[in-house]
Amino acid sequence: MKPNETKHTSEPESVFSGVTGYHWLVVIIASCGWLFDCFDQRIFILARESALRELLGDSRQVQAIVQQYIGYATTSMILGWATGGIIFGILSDKWGRVRTMATTLLVYSGFTGLSGLAQGWADFTIYRFMVGLGVGGMFGAATALVAESVPSGFRSMALGALQALSALGNILGSTISYWIQPGAPEVFFGYPGWRCLFFIGIIPALLVIPVVGFLREPEAWKESKRAAASGAGRQVGSLGDLFRHPRWRRNTLVGLGLGVSGMIGLWGIGFFSPELISQALAGQPQQFIDQVRAKGTALQDVGSFLGMITFTVVATYLGRRLAFLLSFAACFAVTAAVFTYLDTPTEAYWMLPMMGFAQLAVFAGYSIYFPELYPTRLRGTGVGFCYNTVRYLAAPGPMVFGYLAGSLGIRRAALLMCSIYVVGMITLIWAPETKGQPLPEDE
Repeated sequence: MKPNETKHTSEPESVFSGVTGYHWLVVIIASCGWLFDCFDQRIFILARESALRELLGDSRQVQAIVQQYIGYATTSMILGWATGGIIFGILSDKWGRVRTMATTLLVYSGFTGLSGLAQGWADFTIYRFMVGLGVGGMFGAATALVAESVPSGFRSMALGALQALSALGNILGSTISYWIQPGAPEVFFGYPGWRCLFFIGIIPALLVIPVVGFLREPEAWKESKRAAASGAGRQVGSLGDLFRHPRWRRNTLVGLGLGVSGMIGLWGIGFFSPELISQALAGQPQQFIDQVRAKGTALQDVGSFLGMITFTVVATYLGRRLAFLLSFAACFAVTAAVFTYLDTPTEAYWMLPMMGFAQLAVFAGYSIYFPELYPTRLRGTGVGFCYNTVRYLAAPGPMVFGYLAGSLGIRRAALLMCSIYVVGMITLIWAPETKGQPLPEDE
């Protein structure tokens, strides 16, 4: 058996049995790709308010509608994320996992840099859509690569680690925004803080070098590709095949139900924690508010990391379905409590980590569970479709939240939208348990 080949036999004696240096290299590099995705996501969330204030013009009339334009830019990025995830998910089954990862890295890094050169809200919004294309494509390719490259007993740990390490990207973004405050008028060569943050987002393009230089396509993908080319196997990367076979159709609907619950909860509620802080601290100097937002979201990301690690352990030893059930229940209770009671910086520093723990735990589940639902020929397509189609469904979430916040207030809007977590719990009725099972293949 070659070093990067997955062993699909009985469960190994230890989670780390058969794990080689190359397997660790795959996990590290793939995790870095997703880490920098989330770094971009975080600097956008922290910089978008300052960016749009400047791009729209500094007036009372503009300030009254800035939340509306934040919703437009965020929705645009989510739509790009969804589109890119589906397109590059299919391409990862056709092109290969490594080539697709390299391409998506260049796309999201390049357009993040261009976001820092935006001259108006319209081109800023377009750049965010293009960033989303690359960000969306990375996840499917990275998770498929890891799932197919590492030993089966190590798979849930490896995929959970990939998602957990993404929190470090969020933490990095929050930390940098603490030192380079988005609202600062001049930071580097006369550029304001928010533009400098986006310029820093170009750096992840350098990861293309180790991706292309060290990673190899998994043997399972090569065999699937050869079989399809010879006519001995079914078509690779077929979107229609996700729904033709009853097993893949059920798994796809399950993935969509689980995904939409967590995605709307995160983008339509959780990622408005900076705005919650701004409201709670209204009347304080902007510099102080920016510092609290940076510290609070960094701690929120620490909680996210711990939540994803916890989910990974529970899923590995107790099962995927139980881990999802506990996580969705925690999401509902904790998110409602945070948006009800957070009023001070001190409360932000201990409450936001709790919300991050709950809300991001389910995302470890997506990286572990979604690749286990599909055969090799459809894995990138299926993961990309499930993880990113829900972004189309989640895309109106920020706009809905913004509308509700404008009419009901940010706190009541969050309480109302917390009902989305019930969808995830109901979906688990039809979800297959994949703990201890080999990756599926066509019957």
